[in-house]
Amino acid sequence: MSPVRPAGPPLPLRQVVAAAVLAASLPLLLHLPGGVAAGIAVLAVLAGLSALRGPLPTGLRVLLVLLASGGILAGFDFRLGRDAGSALLLAMLLLKLAELRGLDDARRLVGFALFAPFAAFLQDQGPLTLVLGLLAGAATLFALARLARHPDAALLPPAAEVRRLGALVLLGLPLAAAAFWLFPRLPTPLWGLPENAVARTGIGDSMSPGDWIDLMADDSPAFRVRFEGPRPPTSELYWRGPVLSHFDGRTWRRDPRLAAQPPPVLPAEAEGGIAYTLTLEPTDRRFVFALESPAGWTAPLQLDGEASLLAREPLRGLAQFPLRALPAAPFQPGLPEALRRAYLALPPGYNPRSRSRAVAWRAEAADDRAYIARVLGWFNAEHAYSIAAPPLGRHTADEFLFDTREGFCEHFASAFVVLMRAAGLPARVVTGYVGGVRNPIGGHWIVRQMDAHAWSEVWLEGEGWVRIDPTAAVAPERIFDTIEDRAGGGLAAGLRPVFDFGDTLREAWNHFIVQYDALRQVQLLERLGVRDADPLRVGIAFALTAALALGLTLGVLLRGEASTRDPLQRAWRAYLRRWARRGFEKRVDETASAFAERVGRSVPEAAAPLADLVARWNALHYAGPATTPDQRAALAAALRQARPPPLSRH
Repeated sequence: MSPVRPAGPPLPLRQVVAAAVLAASLPLLLHLPGGVAAGIAVLAVLAGLSALRGPLPTGLRVLLVLLASGGILAGFDFRLGRDAGSALLLAMLLLKLAELRGLDDARRLVGFALFAPFAAFLQDQGPLTLVLGLLAGAATLFALARLARHPDAALLPPAAEVRRLGALVLLGLPLAAAAFWLFPRLPTPLWGLPENAVARTGIGDSMSPGDWIDLMADDSPAFRVRFEGPRPPTSELYWRGPVLSHFDGRTWRRDPRLAAQPPPVLPAEAEGGIAYTLTLEPTDRRFVFALESPAGWTAPLQLDGEASLLAREPLRGLAQFPLRALPAAPFQPGLPEALRRAYLALPPGYNPRSRSRAVAWRAEAADDRAYIARVLGWFNAEHAYSIAAPPLGRHTADEFLFDTREGFCEHFASAFVVLMRAAGLPARVVTGYVGGVRNPIGGHWIVRQMDAHAWSEVWLEGEGWVRIDPTAAVAPERIFDTIEDRAGGGLAAGLRPVFDFGDTLREAWNHFIVQYDALRQVQLLERLGVRDADPLRVGIAFALTAALALGLTLGVLLRGEASTRDPLQRAWRAYLRRWARRGFEKRVDETASAFAERVGRSVPEAAAPLADLVARWNALHYAGPATTPDQRAALAAALRQARPPPLSRH
């Protein structure tokens, strides 16, 4: 006769399962788009309630599946990819809570829940994600331990269960440390996939006036900088990115033909300048936002034809580059005719008022510098900086310059370059970041997405390319003030040390953990005395270290088994394990006699032999020194030979 089992886990176990699944979902949920995350959070609440109260009706579950799938796909603009797939799997995981029926369902569900923190690590490897991932792992281990003890074994008190799991985790730490530090690593991380990074980049290879409005409120770091000495003046903190030279009347784009030209010779010396280390967040793009007039880069970087620094491969993970900044100065004093035409091109039929004003003013100006000064004076006198600028129509420069007269850096840079080109001055838009905020705790500088900026370059005869920032002519405080300057006092200023401390932790985590790659692994081995650490030597070092870690773990386990070296104890425990494999596990609060009675009620044919063995066990186990070695050896032999009868299935 098979033992009678409940139809599903009792309420306390359902609570543990629901808590584990929700904890596992949280790390991934925090990295999904806002609307998708909110919808899945509502779904999580409904599924969690149904897990505690019983399965939802089939029709309602089907409806939820359809609504969740449609909502997620719509939230990702019907683009299937890693992030959309992870969100769909997360929704299905939560919906599985709504049909939780038996123990097998619960075990499978908790095991599958571990995919969610793994997927979160594909999107972010920061300390917050790690903490949430560890909590998720602990919750799922706790749930699996509770499920393994049900229904034939009593549950340990939660504190005792946590201590038991903690001891098991500690046993695995030496091997985990060996695997992290010494397992042969790939040159680039596997988790540096592009989809999430593209969503965080903020700056791409195109720009239209008004596109960056969301960046104005985005304080997430774009990159961090650590200067090795004094930093440049604040007015020179222009972090150059993509140069946009092609204009279609609405959008400025990077021109691959111009970027592919031989790089210009910058007015830089071989040595000198200000040294700094640039640590960029993942973008899946090649742009390296370095200070203008860069120097000192190594082979992974190259300068393109428009003086922007590029990585040879997309930056799919955190990237760190040692660089130098030389004093910014005009460059490329000679401009070939083909390039001149490219930097004067304007689409026909756009911005007639701007063209007419440019031609008239240039004819009245004494020289190019006088014309530029007049345009900047006009900007300063009649235009205002505002992130609430109204949208523009077909003639973006005309409408901004003559109608709305307010905008932010995109509007000013775009209109300024149109005015320059219309007057016969080669010009282009430069995008990147400006400024930065010093973290006094970590000693590094943070440049955030909200520091994204667009400025202009004009080519002047006999000088070359000259940086001109028309926004600074109108609102210099927006360009050069730090976040503290703009925030003033109040709550934000009071919380700044907390944010600085958190960012310092993030930078340290990036340096010691996320950026630990194949090169740093070789450097570690060299410090440990392993020279010329090729992949074979790295593998040997890992194998030896892993063997030592396993030996340490085995030694701890053997020491813990010292109390069970008594042959009778070992035989008794082995006998109980054989019953556990039949579905009957002795509870920790259950006497041997009570265990025998419970099993005997479910398996009558085993009642008599089990009761006899238990009686002999009680007599010898609790008799202490009064027993003889022969008696104990006889019972141990009997226990080793005894086998539970096969259970009948009905």
